[in-house]
Amino acid sequence: MNPDIPTSDAPGTVDYASTFRPGRALTNTGASPFAQMRGVNMDAVRWTKGFWAEKFDLCRATMVPNMWRLLSDTQFSHAYNNFLVAAGLVEGRHRGPKWNDGDFYKWLEAAAYVCGLTRDKDLDALIDEVAELLGKVQRPNGYIHTPVIVAEKSDGAADRAFGERMDFETYNLGHLMTTGCVHYRATGKTNLLDPARKAADFLVDYFKTARADLARNAVCPSHYMGAVEMYRTTGEERYRELARNLIEIRDLFKDGGDDNQDRIPLREQTEAVGHAVRANYLYAGVADVYMETGDATLLDTLNALWKSVVFEKMYVTGACGALFDGASPYGVKDQASITRTHQAYGRQYELPNVTSHNETCANIGNAIWNWRMLQITGEGRFADVMELVFYNSLLCGIGLDGKSFFYTNPMRVLKDQPYPLRWSRRRQPYIGCFCCPPNAVRTIAEMNSYAYSVSEDAVWVHLYGSNALETDLPDGGKIALEQETDYPWDGRVRIVVRSAPSPDFALMLRIPGWAQGASIRVNGQATDAEIKPGDYCVLKRRWAAGDAVELDLPMPVRFLEANPLVEETLNQVAVQRGPIVYCLESADLPEGVGVLEVRVSPDTVFTPRMDSELLAGERVVVLEGKAQRIPQGEWGGTLYRDVRTPESETIDIRLVPYYAWGNRSEGEMTVWMPKR
Repeated sequence: MNPDIPTSDAPGTVDYASTFRPGRALTNTGASPFAQMRGVNMDAVRWTKGFWAEKFDLCRATMVPNMWRLLSDTQFSHAYNNFLVAAGLVEGRHRGPKWNDGDFYKWLEAAAYVCGLTRDKDLDALIDEVAELLGKVQRPNGYIHTPVIVAEKSDGAADRAFGERMDFETYNLGHLMTTGCVHYRATGKTNLLDPARKAADFLVDYFKTARADLARNAVCPSHYMGAVEMYRTTGEERYRELARNLIEIRDLFKDGGDDNQDRIPLREQTEAVGHAVRANYLYAGVADVYMETGDATLLDTLNALWKSVVFEKMYVTGACGALFDGASPYGVKDQASITRTHQAYGRQYELPNVTSHNETCANIGNAIWNWRMLQITGEGRFADVMELVFYNSLLCGIGLDGKSFFYTNPMRVLKDQPYPLRWSRRRQPYIGCFCCPPNAVRTIAEMNSYAYSVSEDAVWVHLYGSNALETDLPDGGKIALEQETDYPWDGRVRIVVRSAPSPDFALMLRIPGWAQGASIRVNGQATDAEIKPGDYCVLKRRWAAGDAVELDLPMPVRFLEANPLVEETLNQVAVQRGPIVYCLESADLPEGVGVLEVRVSPDTVFTPRMDSELLAGERVVVLEGKAQRIPQGEWGGTLYRDVRTPESETIDIRLVPYYAWGNRSEGEMTVWMPKR
């Protein structure tokens, strides 16, 4: 049996692990020939206290069980019940979106990961029950998709697999594949890996003879990532070739559109377009394929698309997908090539505030894409974007209570909006399109896997938070580190070496792009290593137990402005401290003052203050200061009026972290504030 895999006496225990690849990393790149680093095992990092320890505890105690309650209760969701119907255990029809299977698998992945870290016997037993149910639903050929299976049971119709492009079959199957791999690595059991592997084999066989136009069924292509992880788990090349071929056949279809990123061949794309979740999942999957094949044309494409997103289309919070509805391509003579886009990237610099969409799944897609680009290159710019998402546009999607949700993550909310918006700007206990909440939960559960990586003679530190690390270098050398910090509220980080191999190795400390003036001391002495914001500082030496590294990342309050081509933020500023983007809520203003009446300037002095009472017990740093209020007055339904010069008044204001907005009374909110 592979010693890297935990053992279990419960149903579904590993029986063929010795034939599989070693390693239990979330993204298991240990044998990926074109990755510069590899992830550490899922249980190598343990949060000990502070920000991410508190988030994981909330995930374990509230998020995962509450989400099971929602998904299994037909008063809210039919996601679990659809499997019961498909298995013939209860009567009924399929209800809910056709992508509900995939959303259920995301919750299952979160549950599997938490179970692997906590060894929770009740959760383990629940996962076993679900695995048994999946076995009853899955066809002998590996196909499993409850909308189709239930429909065929009810009317006896012929095989409908891949009959409808928008049935989201490959999206669902992809999340099953990923979940099976995660569960196996976390627990050592194969009872979820088995159906996941059968699903992958179904796709392998199906796409040997499938028509080219079926490439368009790659809607939200999670199956690219799923197929590569199946290859990384089993070492069986047919799964790697499946992922590679799925990319190639995209270019065979001639009548695609920008919403699905298939209007032009992938390698010719230089601009991020269309549905932002589909785009970011695609880019992450392509990055996975590059790590296994080394196809330089894919990496060239990814770098061009990254620049398009980060330099022209990404919000200050790391969020993606500005438009709920749009059309693309823009400004072309060939009108027939223009198609509707949905939940999508817009034009360059088209970043509205009030109508900003920013689906949580798209933001998570941005983070996992950048995680893969980081593993490929070792470049700090990718870690910067990943961290920006984690602390802002990921966490915003789930309430501080762990059981209320946003589908969208807008930059501004106003009380007087004359037009309807599709999705609520208030946190909800359940959302009809439930793809984002389980995606957020699985990402929070797995956050420890993003903290470190290793390479031949180095340990890479990507995220800061109090934790303990025990891992091996690729040559077998064992390393134990302990990190102490109150990050993201305080930029002081202390890393103590608890054990180290005898040869020299490097600690690669990420210096965030915002951390001007960062300093490092080793055993009390200043280092002469290069410290460059947006890069990794290389500390290579012979380390010994007890050695201590002190990293100081200054966290001044920063005022940001956008490129003037972003019309909706002209003459406005946003505020950031460390990795945290802040916002202004009407709850923190004098009664009757609207958020657009408040004027700040780069001269405004904000004082950071730790607060544990304001936001439902959440421990946060708030920013307090004074600003000018310029009353807007009544517009009376007019569109234009003469410029007025009303008297201003000085008021007290308080800014809160963007991720924590909407957890108090209903009111207004803005990230971008008018500049005085």
